[in-house]
Amino acid sequence: MPVSHRPRRSCLYMPGANARALEKAKGLAADSVIFDLEDAVAPDAKLEARDTVCAAVKAGGYGKREVVIRINSLDTEWGLDDMKAAVAAGPDAILAPKVIDGGDIDRLNDAMSRAGAPTDMGLWVMIEMPKALFNIHNIAEAVGRTRLTAFVMGTNDLAKELRAINNPPERTAFQTALSLTVAAARAYDLLAIDGVFNGIGDEDGLTAESEQGRILGFDGKTLIHPSQLETANRVFAPAEADVDQAHAVIAAFADPENAGRGVLKVNGKMTELLHLEEAHRTVAVAEAIAAMEA
Repeated sequence: MPVSHRPRRSCLYMPGANARALEKAKGLAADSVIFDLEDAVAPDAKLEARDTVCAAVKAGGYGKREVVIRINSLDTEWGLDDMKAAVAAGPDAILAPKVIDGGDIDRLNDAMSRAGAPTDMGLWVMIEMPKALFNIHNIAEAVGRTRLTAFVMGTNDLAKELRAINNPPERTAFQTALSLTVAAARAYDLLAIDGVFNGIGDEDGLTAESEQGRILGFDGKTLIHPSQLETANRVFAPAEADVDQAHAVIAAFADPENAGRGVLKVNGKMTELLHLEEAHRTVAVAEAIAAMEA
């Protein structure tokens, strides 16, 4: 399945030190689970969390869910050992924090290679540092020589670094960062995953912020609590009407009577070849979601 078609509507962070949470993830409706060794783990619990996470990933049982391990930065005392252990555990991807330029992507990719990572193990990176925003093109273009697969917004860290006020769901201070990240992701065919919403239990706020992320072009949203899964899965899935229109567009361009035509009228809407490409993607994503939920 192409990277862009696998569902990542909901990417749920799970604290690496909590073995019960890692077990619970096996029954949750998350497209991706991110086992966290970084922000969610206190310094004196880092080593135990690493062992707990790696044992859980090796044991498996997560079904069709994508499994990702977030390591500590390679610049910390835990980072390199995190990388070695995480790669050996065999997740679908490694998530690295606090990258600032393409050189960081090369360092991470080299560390994965030295740890024995297969070529299809993805590298996800957090976009959460001001320098990363200035270097976002330099970071994204590393996709051609590395395992780089996805950008994940770290809006909490970004708020701290910018000394900005997070005012969900508007997120006024982050609009430039969010849009730049999506633009770079699309330019280089990378995934773009939106940042977390901190208000557990605030359904209206989560819905509004998720819809904003969807409008901006994100593929899905990182989450901090299982109660947020249903909203993210709903908002970031293609709407039924959009899937129906996509099927109609594909059928219209496939009709021999329309052979050679670049513009058609489909259900009252002007439709060009660029819409055909998007229609194929919409159908592919919808089918992937159906297979995921089967």
